[in-house]
Amino acid sequence: MLKGVRCETARCPMEKQWRSNPPGMHAWRRGKASGYSVRLREKQKLKRYYGLFERQFMRYFRQAERSRDNTGAALLALLERRLDNVVCKCGFAPSRKSGRVMVGHGHICVNGRKVDRPGFLVSQGDRISVKPADKSRKLATANIEMTANRTEHPWLQVDLAKLEATVAALPSRDDIQIPVEEQLIVEMCSR
Repeated sequence: MLKGVRCETARCPMEKQWRSNPPGMHAWRRGKASGYSVRLREKQKLKRYYGLFERQFMRYFRQAERSRDNTGAALLALLERRLDNVVCKCGFAPSRKSGRVMVGHGHICVNGRKVDRPGFLVSQGDRISVKPADKSRKLATANIEMTANRTEHPWLQVDLAKLEATVAALPSRDDIQIPVEEQLIVEMCSR
């Protein structure tokens, strides 16, 4: 808020018209991104969206590659079925990272058994519930109140009163609303 006297003249560095360009002497020479950089950017976007490391991501890619379906759609469906992501989608956690923490601390049960691996893949018909302990239930209800305006997902049936959800169907590409081009990711990882 404190501007120098120079900012009241036409030579103000903050108000110059060329501020829309990136910094540096040769900013106008920036070229178009290469095909490799576009593919790498898409892959990194997906990895960061789900919070995965390279080795984990490649394991999911190899698993999607072995499936009979489209590799890109199968990869997205596998990543969407991770338990930490499902906990977040149900509203038991406000973010994927906190869903990962909840699962890792043992607050989540799948089919009545405690699961503490965030990468656990849920399948159709699985029942995800919050552990019956008082501490776990308080944490989940606080998170549900925090994420009051969450969206409904057609492949999940959530009962917030009982603090449990059922996987009604496996997610398809239409159910996944991530702005990525999976074909570029497949091209990048197939090299």
